[in-house]
Parts: sequence; C-alpha cells; structure tokens
Amino acid sequence: MIPYGRQDISQADIDFVIEVLKSDFLTQGPLVGRFEEAVASYCGTPFAVALNSATSALHVACLALELGPGDVLWTSPTTFVASANCALYCGAGVDFVDIDPKTYNMSVERLAEKLAEAEKLGKLPKVVVPVHLSGQPCDMPAIKALADRYGFKIIEDASHAVGARYRTGAGEKFTPVGDCRFSDITVFSFHPVKIVTTGEGGMALTKNPLLADRLQRFRSHGITSDREQMVPMPDDEIWNYQQILLGYNYRLTDIQAALGISQMSRIDGFIRQRHKIAERYDREFANLSITTPWQSPDIYSSYHLYVIRVRDQGITQRKLYDGLQDAGVNANLHYIPVYRQPYFRKMGFERGYCPEAEAYFTQAVSIPMYPTLTDDEQGHVINVIANMCK
Repeated sequence: MIPYGRQDISQADIDFVIEVLKSDFLTQGPLVGRFEEAVASYCGTPFAVALNSATSALHVACLALELGPGDVLWTSPTTFVASANCALYCGAGVDFVDIDPKTYNMSVERLAEKLAEAEKLGKLPKVVVPVHLSGQPCDMPAIKALADRYGFKIIEDASHAVGARYRTGAGEKFTPVGDCRFSDITVFSFHPVKIVTTGEGGMALTKNPLLADRLQRFRSHGITSDREQMVPMPDDEIWNYQQILLGYNYRLTDIQAALGISQMSRIDGFIRQRHKIAERYDREFANLSITTPWQSPDIYSSYHLYVIRVRDQGITQRKLYDGLQDAGVNANLHYIPVYRQPYFRKMGFERGYCPEAEAYFTQAVSIPMYPTLTDDEQGHVINVIANMCK
C-alpha cells in the first residue's frame, strides 16, 4: 500500500539518535532545550516548550490560559478530536464554528456572527482554537481583530503547519506560523506523518514569559526548583524542589529531541518537495471532476495533507475512497466533524450543526503526500484517480 503520509528518516537522524543512546542523558538532558531553541529560532518566537504530543501541548496551553469549569472553548469541527478534547480535560465546555468553503479552515464570517450572538446571550468563549488544516494558515489577522473586540484568547492549533508562512497582504513579508504575532500560544505536532517528526511529540510556543513558565510547570508535574517560586520551608529541612501546582508528566525525551533537531535541519527541503508533489497533482487533476486544494496568495502552506473533493455530478466519495484502497493507495479522511463523534453527540450536538463541515466530510479524500513519495508512486495515484474521475 502507498500510505497517505510517512516519515523521512535519514542516516544523519539515526546517527544522532544513536549518539544520544550512548550518552549520559536519555531524558531531561540538554537536547530538549536545544530542540526548543531550534524551533523557536525558526519561528522567530522567544519561548518554546517541548512536550510528548500536540495533544499534551493543547492541554497545557488551555491550563496556562486558565481555562476551566464555567468557561467555553470554540474550535473548528474539521479537525482531530484533540482540538476539542483539550477543553474537556480542563472541565470547560466546547463549541464549534463552521468552516470556510474554500480553505476548510474556521470561517471568519461564521466566527463573527457567532460571537455577536454569544455577546447578546452573555456566553462568549474564553479561548478560540483556529486549526491550520492541511498546513494552510487560517486568517489570523482577522481572528485576532475579533479577539481584541470580544476579549477571548487564541491558541493556534498548527499541528499540520510547522514550516508554513503567511503575510498580512500583497507586498508584505511572509512570516512563519509560530511567531505568535496574532495568538497567545501556537501548538505544533511532531507525529510521524507530520512535516518533521520526533516519533511522538509536540511543542507550545509563545511570546509571553509568564505563559512560558506556566507551560513548563504544567509539563513536568507542576514542580519547580526556582527559589523565587518556592514557598519558604524550615531551614533544617532540605527542599530542593516543590510542587506548586497540579501538573502532568508530559515531558519529551532527549532521544526524541535528537531526532527533532536533526529533522529541523531539513524542514525547508521537506516542504519544497511537498509543494512539488502538490503542483503535479494540481496539473494532472485540472480537468477532472474533482476539486483540488485552493491556496490563498497570502499563505505558504506546509502541505501536510493534499485533500481532493468529489463534486455532486461526479464520482461519489465512497467509490473514490474504495477504488483507491483496492488499487493499493491508502487514502484517508481528514476529518469527520468532531461533534458527529458518539462522545460529542451525548453532549447534544446534532447532525447538520455545521453545514459546510458536513458537506466537506461527505466529499473529501486525502491522498498520498510526503517527501519520499516517488514519481512512479505518485503517477500510480494520479492514474487511478484520473480513470475514476474523468
């Protein structure tokens, strides 16, 4: 089977990991800090906190922003469940904002309408989590303008978008996702099918030193050895650490950090190759009865995914999906609307809650997109789709 995504592990990656295995530190060593510095420097952000998954990063980001019982978090329905679950972990409620029909990201128009109505009802969200689906950044300047007006905090779920860039208008300079120019915290994922990998892993970035400190505390049991944060204790007792809040064991290892450092040295090459693959798909699919991903001129996608959509007058999603599987192509679906999941249906969400997300769900198919996809493999994928979608 040709997978929809896979990691690219080089000999240099392997050698660096082996070097760590022979060192004095496997966990809590110097390489986690080096990995954080590498990502922070790449994104132009002063603070980065490495964690064992993007799910953990979303959780501690919510905790750092003091999301809790009585609060509500809004996110996109077209995302992995972790974007919503992070609110539930904190005892908060969750709601969803429908997607834009072109980008498949959170619709700024729907968000503005929902905020205006929520203000009338006195039910504004405390946190909004825009999701950069497939690696295409959301319209963050517009979302930040709404945050300034309505007073909510922003966590960018950029699990798909490390290496992506955006600009505020034609002629402006592109800046990297993760610079937190329009958000309080940005979260990345380093799962094997993402742009760079640490096996499993995530990172939370911020420009706010207080948030960075809280992220670090929540990552590691709520423990500190900083004397300025510690509570005075009897002089005849040794207190070289204290738990000052309820935290978690969400730490990344030096083994994983070594892989991440090595991978970051190739990130731009990974994304260039993804663009090359996307450009070929775009050309080959131009005259078929499917819709290819639309890209705003003000963004540079990391192309974590390449999602095609069937059209009403063409082949069905089911026939395309099954046909690809039968031909040895492991297509996927990103995503089923979160509120359609059985767990969320118990909360009262019903089918049809976000019409655009549901239309997308019935038409979208993710096809292979990863740097080591060969020309012949991509040609096979193209031929299978072309034969079914003439």
